[in-house]
Amino acid sequence: MSHFKRPLLPLRRPFLLGLTGSIGMGKSTAAAMFERVGVPVFDADAEVHRLQGPGGALVAAIEARFPGTTGPQGVDRQKLGARVLGNTHELAALEAIVHPAVFRAQKRFLARHRARDVVVLDIPLLFEKGGWRRVGAIAVVSAPAWLQRRRVMRRPGMTAAKLKAIRRLQVPDRVKRARADFIIETGRPKSETQRQIRFIASCFHAR
Repeated sequence: MSHFKRPLLPLRRPFLLGLTGSIGMGKSTAAAMFERVGVPVFDADAEVHRLQGPGGALVAAIEARFPGTTGPQGVDRQKLGARVLGNTHELAALEAIVHPAVFRAQKRFLARHRARDVVVLDIPLLFEKGGWRRVGAIAVVSAPAWLQRRRVMRRPGMTAAKLKAIRRLQVPDRVKRARADFIIETGRPKSETQRQIRFIASCFHAR
């Protein structure tokens, strides 16, 4: 069930609902469910993929800073990840290239949907990078640790060491749950997750 954890900000249009969750928790599934009930979703990860894909606006800048990490298909995420994962200085350099571009895309998204009652900002590092300050409420997608690990280890190229490194960069799930206004449980049948999301969406429609 969803839980309120702090007073919600007054409704304004569009109300900004931050959606986040640690790796493998089912955030993409939850985002798709919000879209199916008619709530526009800004997917920060998808925007990064677009910016780093073939012909992407950031490919040249990333190649200049991290030579050998791009090709005809854009950024080679495996090569780039090997450069920055576990290296605070290099990760900060990459974020300095990527984050401003994603923020500009988010502003364009909000302008397009300014008449809507509510929109979802799907941001993986909502807590880690301070994005929680700019949203009116936070929904955290969560699942049991064993299920999270099983999901993540199925991903191509994933290793136990890589998962450990990623987890070190993320606020622990228990902390995210404690700071959430809503908790979306994805370790349950999908029908239950869908019910939770319909309820959350209904909270923000103008009356």
